[in-house]
Amino acid sequence: MTDSAEQVLLTTAHAWGLQLDAIQLAQFADYAAELVRWNAQTNLTAITEREAIYVRHFLDSLALATQFDSAAPTLVDLGSGAGFPGIPLKLLYPNVELLLVESVGKKTAFLQHIVNHLGLSGVRIHTGRAESLGHDPHERERHSLVTARAVADLRVLAEYGLPLLRLGGLLLAPKGSDAANEAAAAAPALAKLGGRLRTIAPVALPGLPERTLVVIEKLAPTDPRYPRSVGMPARRPL
Repeated sequence: MTDSAEQVLLTTAHAWGLQLDAIQLAQFADYAAELVRWNAQTNLTAITEREAIYVRHFLDSLALATQFDSAAPTLVDLGSGAGFPGIPLKLLYPNVELLLVESVGKKTAFLQHIVNHLGLSGVRIHTGRAESLGHDPHERERHSLVTARAVADLRVLAEYGLPLLRLGGLLLAPKGSDAANEAAAAAPALAKLGGRLRTIAPVALPGLPERTLVVIEKLAPTDPRYPRSVGMPARRPL
């Protein structure tokens, strides 16, 4: 029998055309419990109430699945923190090949724990910066999806993410209600990096102000100069 948090997850996901079975629900429950347990010693999230975890972490992550085809994509989750949105998307679509990128070692320790705890395969964890990863020949321009949930200007997220995408790949960036203005300001940077705004989709999360999802498509190879050195995209956005 599902509790109220699980029911909100099921109902909202179903409204988005996403289906979750009993095994997936059990994995989400384990994920929430381990997040709270680890958070007592390691600062992973300020959101610790069960239903809030399900809405503000799980559903906020699953909303990204409304914008891509689940057919065996490779997904890079930049600034993954405690695994959002990458791990919920992996639970939804187990065939996704997932790379979690996080610069803080205490957080990647949790990521490794939760991947093992949930028995997930096809997941890699990288402790390091997106600026460096973007110049790795094994990762650059090889992925179909990049997510960046971190609170950063779209120009910065684009410089982190577009170098990792293959042509036709998508950068998915959750944003607030001012996404249209931010996207308009980022248009020159997107063009410089080989991308273009595809859409800004509304995201309705139960009980929360309206959010949006900015979707950027990779149309051309990214100039080898980008991303710039560590810290430079944030200090001097394009």
